Amino acid sequence: MRALIQRVTHAQVDVDGRTVGSIGTGLLILLGVGTNDTEAQVDKLWGKISKMRIFEDKAGKTNLSLADVSGEVLVVSQFTLYASCKKGNRPSFTDAGSPAEAKRLYELFVSQARKDVPRVETGEFGAMMEVSLINDGPFTIWLDTDEL
Repeated sequence: MRALIQRVTHAQVDVDGRTVGSIGTGLLILLGVGTNDTEAQVDKLWGKISKMRIFEDKAGKTNLSLADVSGEVLVVSQFTLYASCKKGNRPSFTDAGSPAEAKRLYELFVSQARKDVPRVETGEFGAMMEVSLINDGPFTIWLDTDEL
């Protein structure tokens, strides 16, 4: 499982001209599910993200977690995080999980986040989405459960 995490002051996702998810201060998480991912990767990834100290304290040091700042979360499915560009110029997505399994694990990830965070918004799985954000910092982190 892979996640691109951005610390934001605002983020939203629109589908067909309507906003389906929007947050203030918190994390935008672009989430990709791979072919071999299971519930264990969901637990591992959310466990890491939920405790990451990437918000600044009064001294400007990144010592605070999502809970410490009462942050919000926007989770957007993104199979393209599994793009392989090893051959040619057209990315291959064969390492991305099947749509049914990816949706199941995406929804499990969201439900795990909702246990810890009062406000968790989502995109719309499988839809063409427009994501906008104000990246705070900018602060962006790439996580892959194979490397955690």
